[in-house]
Amino acid sequence: MAATITRWHLTLCYNLATVALLLAFLHPPTAEAQPLPWQLCNATSGNYTEGSTYQANVRALARTLPGNASSSPALFATDVAGAAPDRVYAIALCRGDTNASSCASCVANAFLNAQQLCALNKRATMFDDPCILRFSDQDILANVTDNRGMFVAWNYNNVSAAKAAAFDAASGRLVNATAEYAAADPVRRFGTGEMGFDDATYPRIFSLAQCTPDMSEADCRSCLGDIIRRMTPKYFAGKPGGRVFGVRCNFRFESYSFYSGRPLLQLSGPPPAPSPANVTPPGNSGGKTTHRTGRILAITLPIAGAVLALIVLTCFCFWRKRTTARKASSVPYSTDPDDIKSIDSLLLDLSTIRAATDNFAETNKLGEGGFGAVYKGVLPEGREIAVKRLSQHSTQGIEELKTELVLVAKLRHKNLVSLVGVCLEGDEKLLVYEFMPNKSLDTVLFDSERSKDLDWVKRLKIVSGVARGLQYLHEDSQLRVVHRDLKASNVLLDLDYNPKISDFGLAKLFGWDQTQDVTSHIAGTYGYMAPEYAMRGQYSVKSDAFSFGVLILEIVTGRRNSSFANSEHSVDILSLVWEHWTMGTIEELLDPAAGGCSASDLLKLINVGLLCVQDNPADRPAMSAVNVMLSSSTVSLQAPSRPTFCIQDMDSADVDLYSGSGSRGAFQSAGDSKTKTVASPNEVSLTELEPR
Repeated sequence: MAATITRWHLTLCYNLATVALLLAFLHPPTAEAQPLPWQLCNATSGNYTEGSTYQANVRALARTLPGNASSSPALFATDVAGAAPDRVYAIALCRGDTNASSCASCVANAFLNAQQLCALNKRATMFDDPCILRFSDQDILANVTDNRGMFVAWNYNNVSAAKAAAFDAASGRLVNATAEYAAADPVRRFGTGEMGFDDATYPRIFSLAQCTPDMSEADCRSCLGDIIRRMTPKYFAGKPGGRVFGVRCNFRFESYSFYSGRPLLQLSGPPPAPSPANVTPPGNSGGKTTHRTGRILAITLPIAGAVLALIVLTCFCFWRKRTTARKASSVPYSTDPDDIKSIDSLLLDLSTIRAATDNFAETNKLGEGGFGAVYKGVLPEGREIAVKRLSQHSTQGIEELKTELVLVAKLRHKNLVSLVGVCLEGDEKLLVYEFMPNKSLDTVLFDSERSKDLDWVKRLKIVSGVARGLQYLHEDSQLRVVHRDLKASNVLLDLDYNPKISDFGLAKLFGWDQTQDVTSHIAGTYGYMAPEYAMRGQYSVKSDAFSFGVLILEIVTGRRNSSFANSEHSVDILSLVWEHWTMGTIEELLDPAAGGCSASDLLKLINVGLLCVQDNPADRPAMSAVNVMLSSSTVSLQAPSRPTFCIQDMDSADVDLYSGSGSRGAFQSAGDSKTKTVASPNEVSLTELEPR
């Protein structure tokens, strides 16, 4: 009996430990809404190819620039590799408070991240702490004052209304003083500052400013003054923190210390608010009056206190009810104990996964993205798997991974990728999926040789399969899910080219009576984003329909949505397809690798794609309607309206906005009618910008 109790006790302890480990994973410490690095990728400037001279020059710079920057007293380096037309220019700047080894490591990682997140783009910029990197086929070294191509970020919290004006004045004073200090620094053009502020929530303010050391004192002062003057009142009013990331100059302020070492500049804060005067009440000559007053207070104060306590208790209960309801409706994953059990049953031993992947051997690596690498493996029973391994050296992707973990475990459909298991041992965070022999759709569709394997029949099967998978997410599953990041790289292909939607890290759950929601944290891939989501943060099943429409047009044409430069007016897939649609020459867009197809099938597919990318979400069809259109030869299709949300050339673009400086945040759209943008291969940015 005692042995039985002991075994039961050990089993219970093990299960509790497992649940505790899982809960710790699902609720990690609060981090930035979208961690660094942030990247600007210019896809319209042209791409280089694998094994090209341009790629060799980029890799040559990746070998020399980290060491050159870290060995410089200014932690700054520029370099040029190769000869025209494959010449590459590069600039690297490390923060003045870092050390040589951190600088070298950051710049080296920036090159790796740029080649992964801005794959094969000739121009790329990486913003990270503590370094910034930019390389380009254009001479970015000639004009040291060209600071175009920036990110603007701010803390999503607000200073109290009573203190906001004073805080803005204090932070503005500190930022300007720090900028002046940085401009006067002859070696690093770098400064940090600190000052006190009379507020219990935000008692101190910290700041940092920096220019590239090849700028003169006057140029540095002008560059910093320009971005402080333009950005501070527009984006940072009433905010306890913010930053402007620029290659040539940048600044940041926060209500907490974010740099290393003591501040180089110490300012005295505003004088504290005067204390109320200590006035002694005049003496009472009449003891009767004093006695009566005391008796009145003795009666009224307890009554007033009881009433106040009752009001506070009522308000607290109401607030708790509202907060609980709001949290319940907004959690991107389930916290139901049954879900914990279902995930517990999927737990795999790390030793099993190490054996399956040959200890994560390079030869088994299938690819690598912003959150880490994916490896092929074989379980002991012979089942092939794909292991998604979150990088141990970065917190990037934890929020996305925990969402995917709980969500995918509850979704079952033949056109959704299946979760085999999960491993959360030590520093490892691993998701194990069924293996897809043909990898992702983009690796086949956009490859000149492999695309020949995708004949018209297979392409129709892929379109129909993705549509059925989306209908399941939107209408047929036990959850109502908006994917928010549907694109060719997130559609996996099995041995028979059956499509399976993957990567649910950005997915959102909807209530069954909910039609849309608004987020202040816009994430996804620009070019596939619906206009109402990219510009206003509004997402719904109709924003997924927009992404699906873009995907249809890519499958038909065999070209990426941002790879067009066929005419003066057509620089993306939407505008180009619309031109051919209106001119009646749509057959000219068909990918030659698709082989022959009937004119009616081609027109129907293009028609459905254009219906899905219409500007007004209400005009886009639901996925159930799309499936009827695709499967029926008798349904009459409506004429689509012209899509106007087109990705354009970005030469005059200026700034990318991201709210989340040291906290959760929100994207805001940038620029005016002249702002031009390009497609983003990352999961971070809303608007991509590039200097000349």
